Order: sequence, then structure tokens, then C-alpha cells
Amino acid sequence: MAKASSTGVRPTIRMVAELAGVSTATVSYVLSGRRGDGGPGVSDPTAEKVKAAAERLGYRPNQAARAIRTGRTNTVILSLTMLSDPWSLSVIEAVQRAAAPYGITPMILGDADWVKVLGTHNADAVFVDAVREEQRDALRRLAEHGTTLVVFDEELEAEQFDVIRSIAGPGCRMAVEHLLHGHRKIACLTPTTSAGTSGGSRYRAYSEALADAGVPEREDYVGLFDGTTAGAYAAAMRLLSMADRPTAIYATTDFAAVSAVNAAQRLGLVVGKDVDIIGVGNTVEGERMTPSLSTVGPVDFFDKLARLLLQRASGQDAVPNQRLAGGDTGSPLVLDFPWHLFVRESAPHRSAATRLY
Repeated sequence: MAKASSTGVRPTIRMVAELAGVSTATVSYVLSGRRGDGGPGVSDPTAEKVKAAAERLGYRPNQAARAIRTGRTNTVILSLTMLSDPWSLSVIEAVQRAAAPYGITPMILGDADWVKVLGTHNADAVFVDAVREEQRDALRRLAEHGTTLVVFDEELEAEQFDVIRSIAGPGCRMAVEHLLHGHRKIACLTPTTSAGTSGGSRYRAYSEALADAGVPEREDYVGLFDGTTAGAYAAAMRLLSMADRPTAIYATTDFAAVSAVNAAQRLGLVVGKDVDIIGVGNTVEGERMTPSLSTVGPVDFFDKLARLLLQRASGQDAVPNQRLAGGDTGSPLVLDFPWHLFVRESAPHRSAATRLY
């Protein structure tokens, strides 16, 4: 909101225009964050003059008035199940980086009831990273009432909203098979909700890959945890403290794999030598950590997700040179990501001749 100047007069967009020597339309264009979207050209020197004039006068755009006038809030909501997960942090980082040049502010909704929140809060676009079966009708109702949604889900089809799809099963199988090239004592670190014969595809990939390789699945090598970082760390400590400890750990998320690396180092084990650890997700944190984390996941997932979300928030022509391949970007789409294996320091390549029993 605009604030009062030192003279006691609340600065206006017209005052900024007069001080900068430009039109009010130019001021509005520059301060809206829309420069560079292919619209009317505004040179960098002119933009700097406008910003300097606004700063000198203490002018701040009235966001509430702008929302009424344009129908836009200049915000996007990110509903993320677990904020401490490197996957969630990678989403936040990518969206913040993509949104900053366009004056759009990401609002983070962590581990909350997004159905309730979206019933009372508006945003130009919303990303939801998990949809339970009982929430699907609510998702469709929100879309029918005009909420712009981008949803991460392996099963939903693009109806009135976009779907980001990344099928985990085959990629997770690659991770376990990578470990099988050098190990037979392979543990699985996974949340309690995903284990068992009726569990998720990430655990089934482990169980089926062992069976196909003729390696018995050991119940004591399944490290179950409650879905938290602390729980994953405790489960990894138990696995790695066993007398007959595993020589490799397949973690069904990167955050669990990071916890396993921390546990191994706490116990004095050299990751990548005494124990190999691989995760799932291909997160930025996993790539940057020491040792770098071997993992499976899609390529450029986070940047492309951010690109689509910003397209939807800003209008499909508002983000230059960022169109997504695969048809009319104005229609709901399914953005599919194939998975790849990323071999890094925590689980290097091994051959059958160098198996650790």
C-alpha cells in the first residue's frame, strides 16, 4: 500500500510519473513487474528512473486495489506436505526464482488442509503436491469455481486443471537394480504408510527387484519410520547398527536418504565405501550435499513445474520464451516426466566382481 510522504501527502502513481517524467501507464507497467513479457518496451534507464522516483516518494502499489481492478492477486500458493523435505525445498526455490522477475509472491502452505484454506483465500494459481482420494471432489469443485490449479499426482487426468505426473515405480526399480550390481545386503528405508504388499510403488519396486534377482527379502532390513526426518534418522541408525548390517540402503525419498547419510556418518561409516545409499527424487539438496547423493528422478522437474505455474498465474503469454511443448498451453495438460538414474558419490558404480557381502 502507498504510504504518506514526508509532506503528509499520500504519494500517488501520478506523482511518481511526474517526478520520473513518464506516463502513468509506464509507471504502472514497470511497478507491476511485467517488464519483458513482450508488451510495450520500456528501456532499463526508464525503468530505473521510475523505481527511483517511487522510492524517493515512498510510493508502494495498493495491492488490494490492484486485485479488484485486475482480478489478480500477484500471488501463488504452494501447498506442500512436508516443508523439511528436500523435494519441497526444491519446489520453493524454483518457484521463487521464476516468480521474482514478475512481481509474483509465492505463499507457502505447509502440511495443512489445503481444501479449507483455498475455500477462503484467493491466488492467481495454486500448486498442490498431494491429493487424497477423499479430496478429489473438492479439487474439482475448486476448479469449477475458477481456482487455477496445478496438481502433482500419478493418477489424475487433466480435466479442469493441469497435472504434473512423474511415475515413480520404474525409476525406483532402477535405483534398486543399481545397488544390486554390487550388493546383496540391501535395506529399504520407507514410511510405514508405503510398506507391505498393498503399499506404494516405491516399496514394491524394492521387493520385486530383490525377488527377480533371487535375493531374499529380510524383514529386519526394512526400516520403517513415521514420515518425519527424525523418524528416518532413527530407522537408519537401527539398520546401520545391526551386527549383520546392510551394505546398501535404498531410501524411498531423498530426505530419508539424507537422514541415512547423516546416520552413517554419525556411526563412523564412509558413505560410498562402507555403505552405499541411494534416494528418490533428484532434489537440489541431494546434488549439492557432501557426499553427493545418488538418486533417481526426472530431469529439470522443478524448473518446468515453476514455469507452468507461472504461466498459469500470469497468463500464458506473460512469461517470455517459456512455452511448454505438447499442445495448446491454454488448455489443461498432463506434463509427464520420465525418470533417470543419477549416479553420484553416495552409491558409485560397482560391478558384480566388487560385491560387498
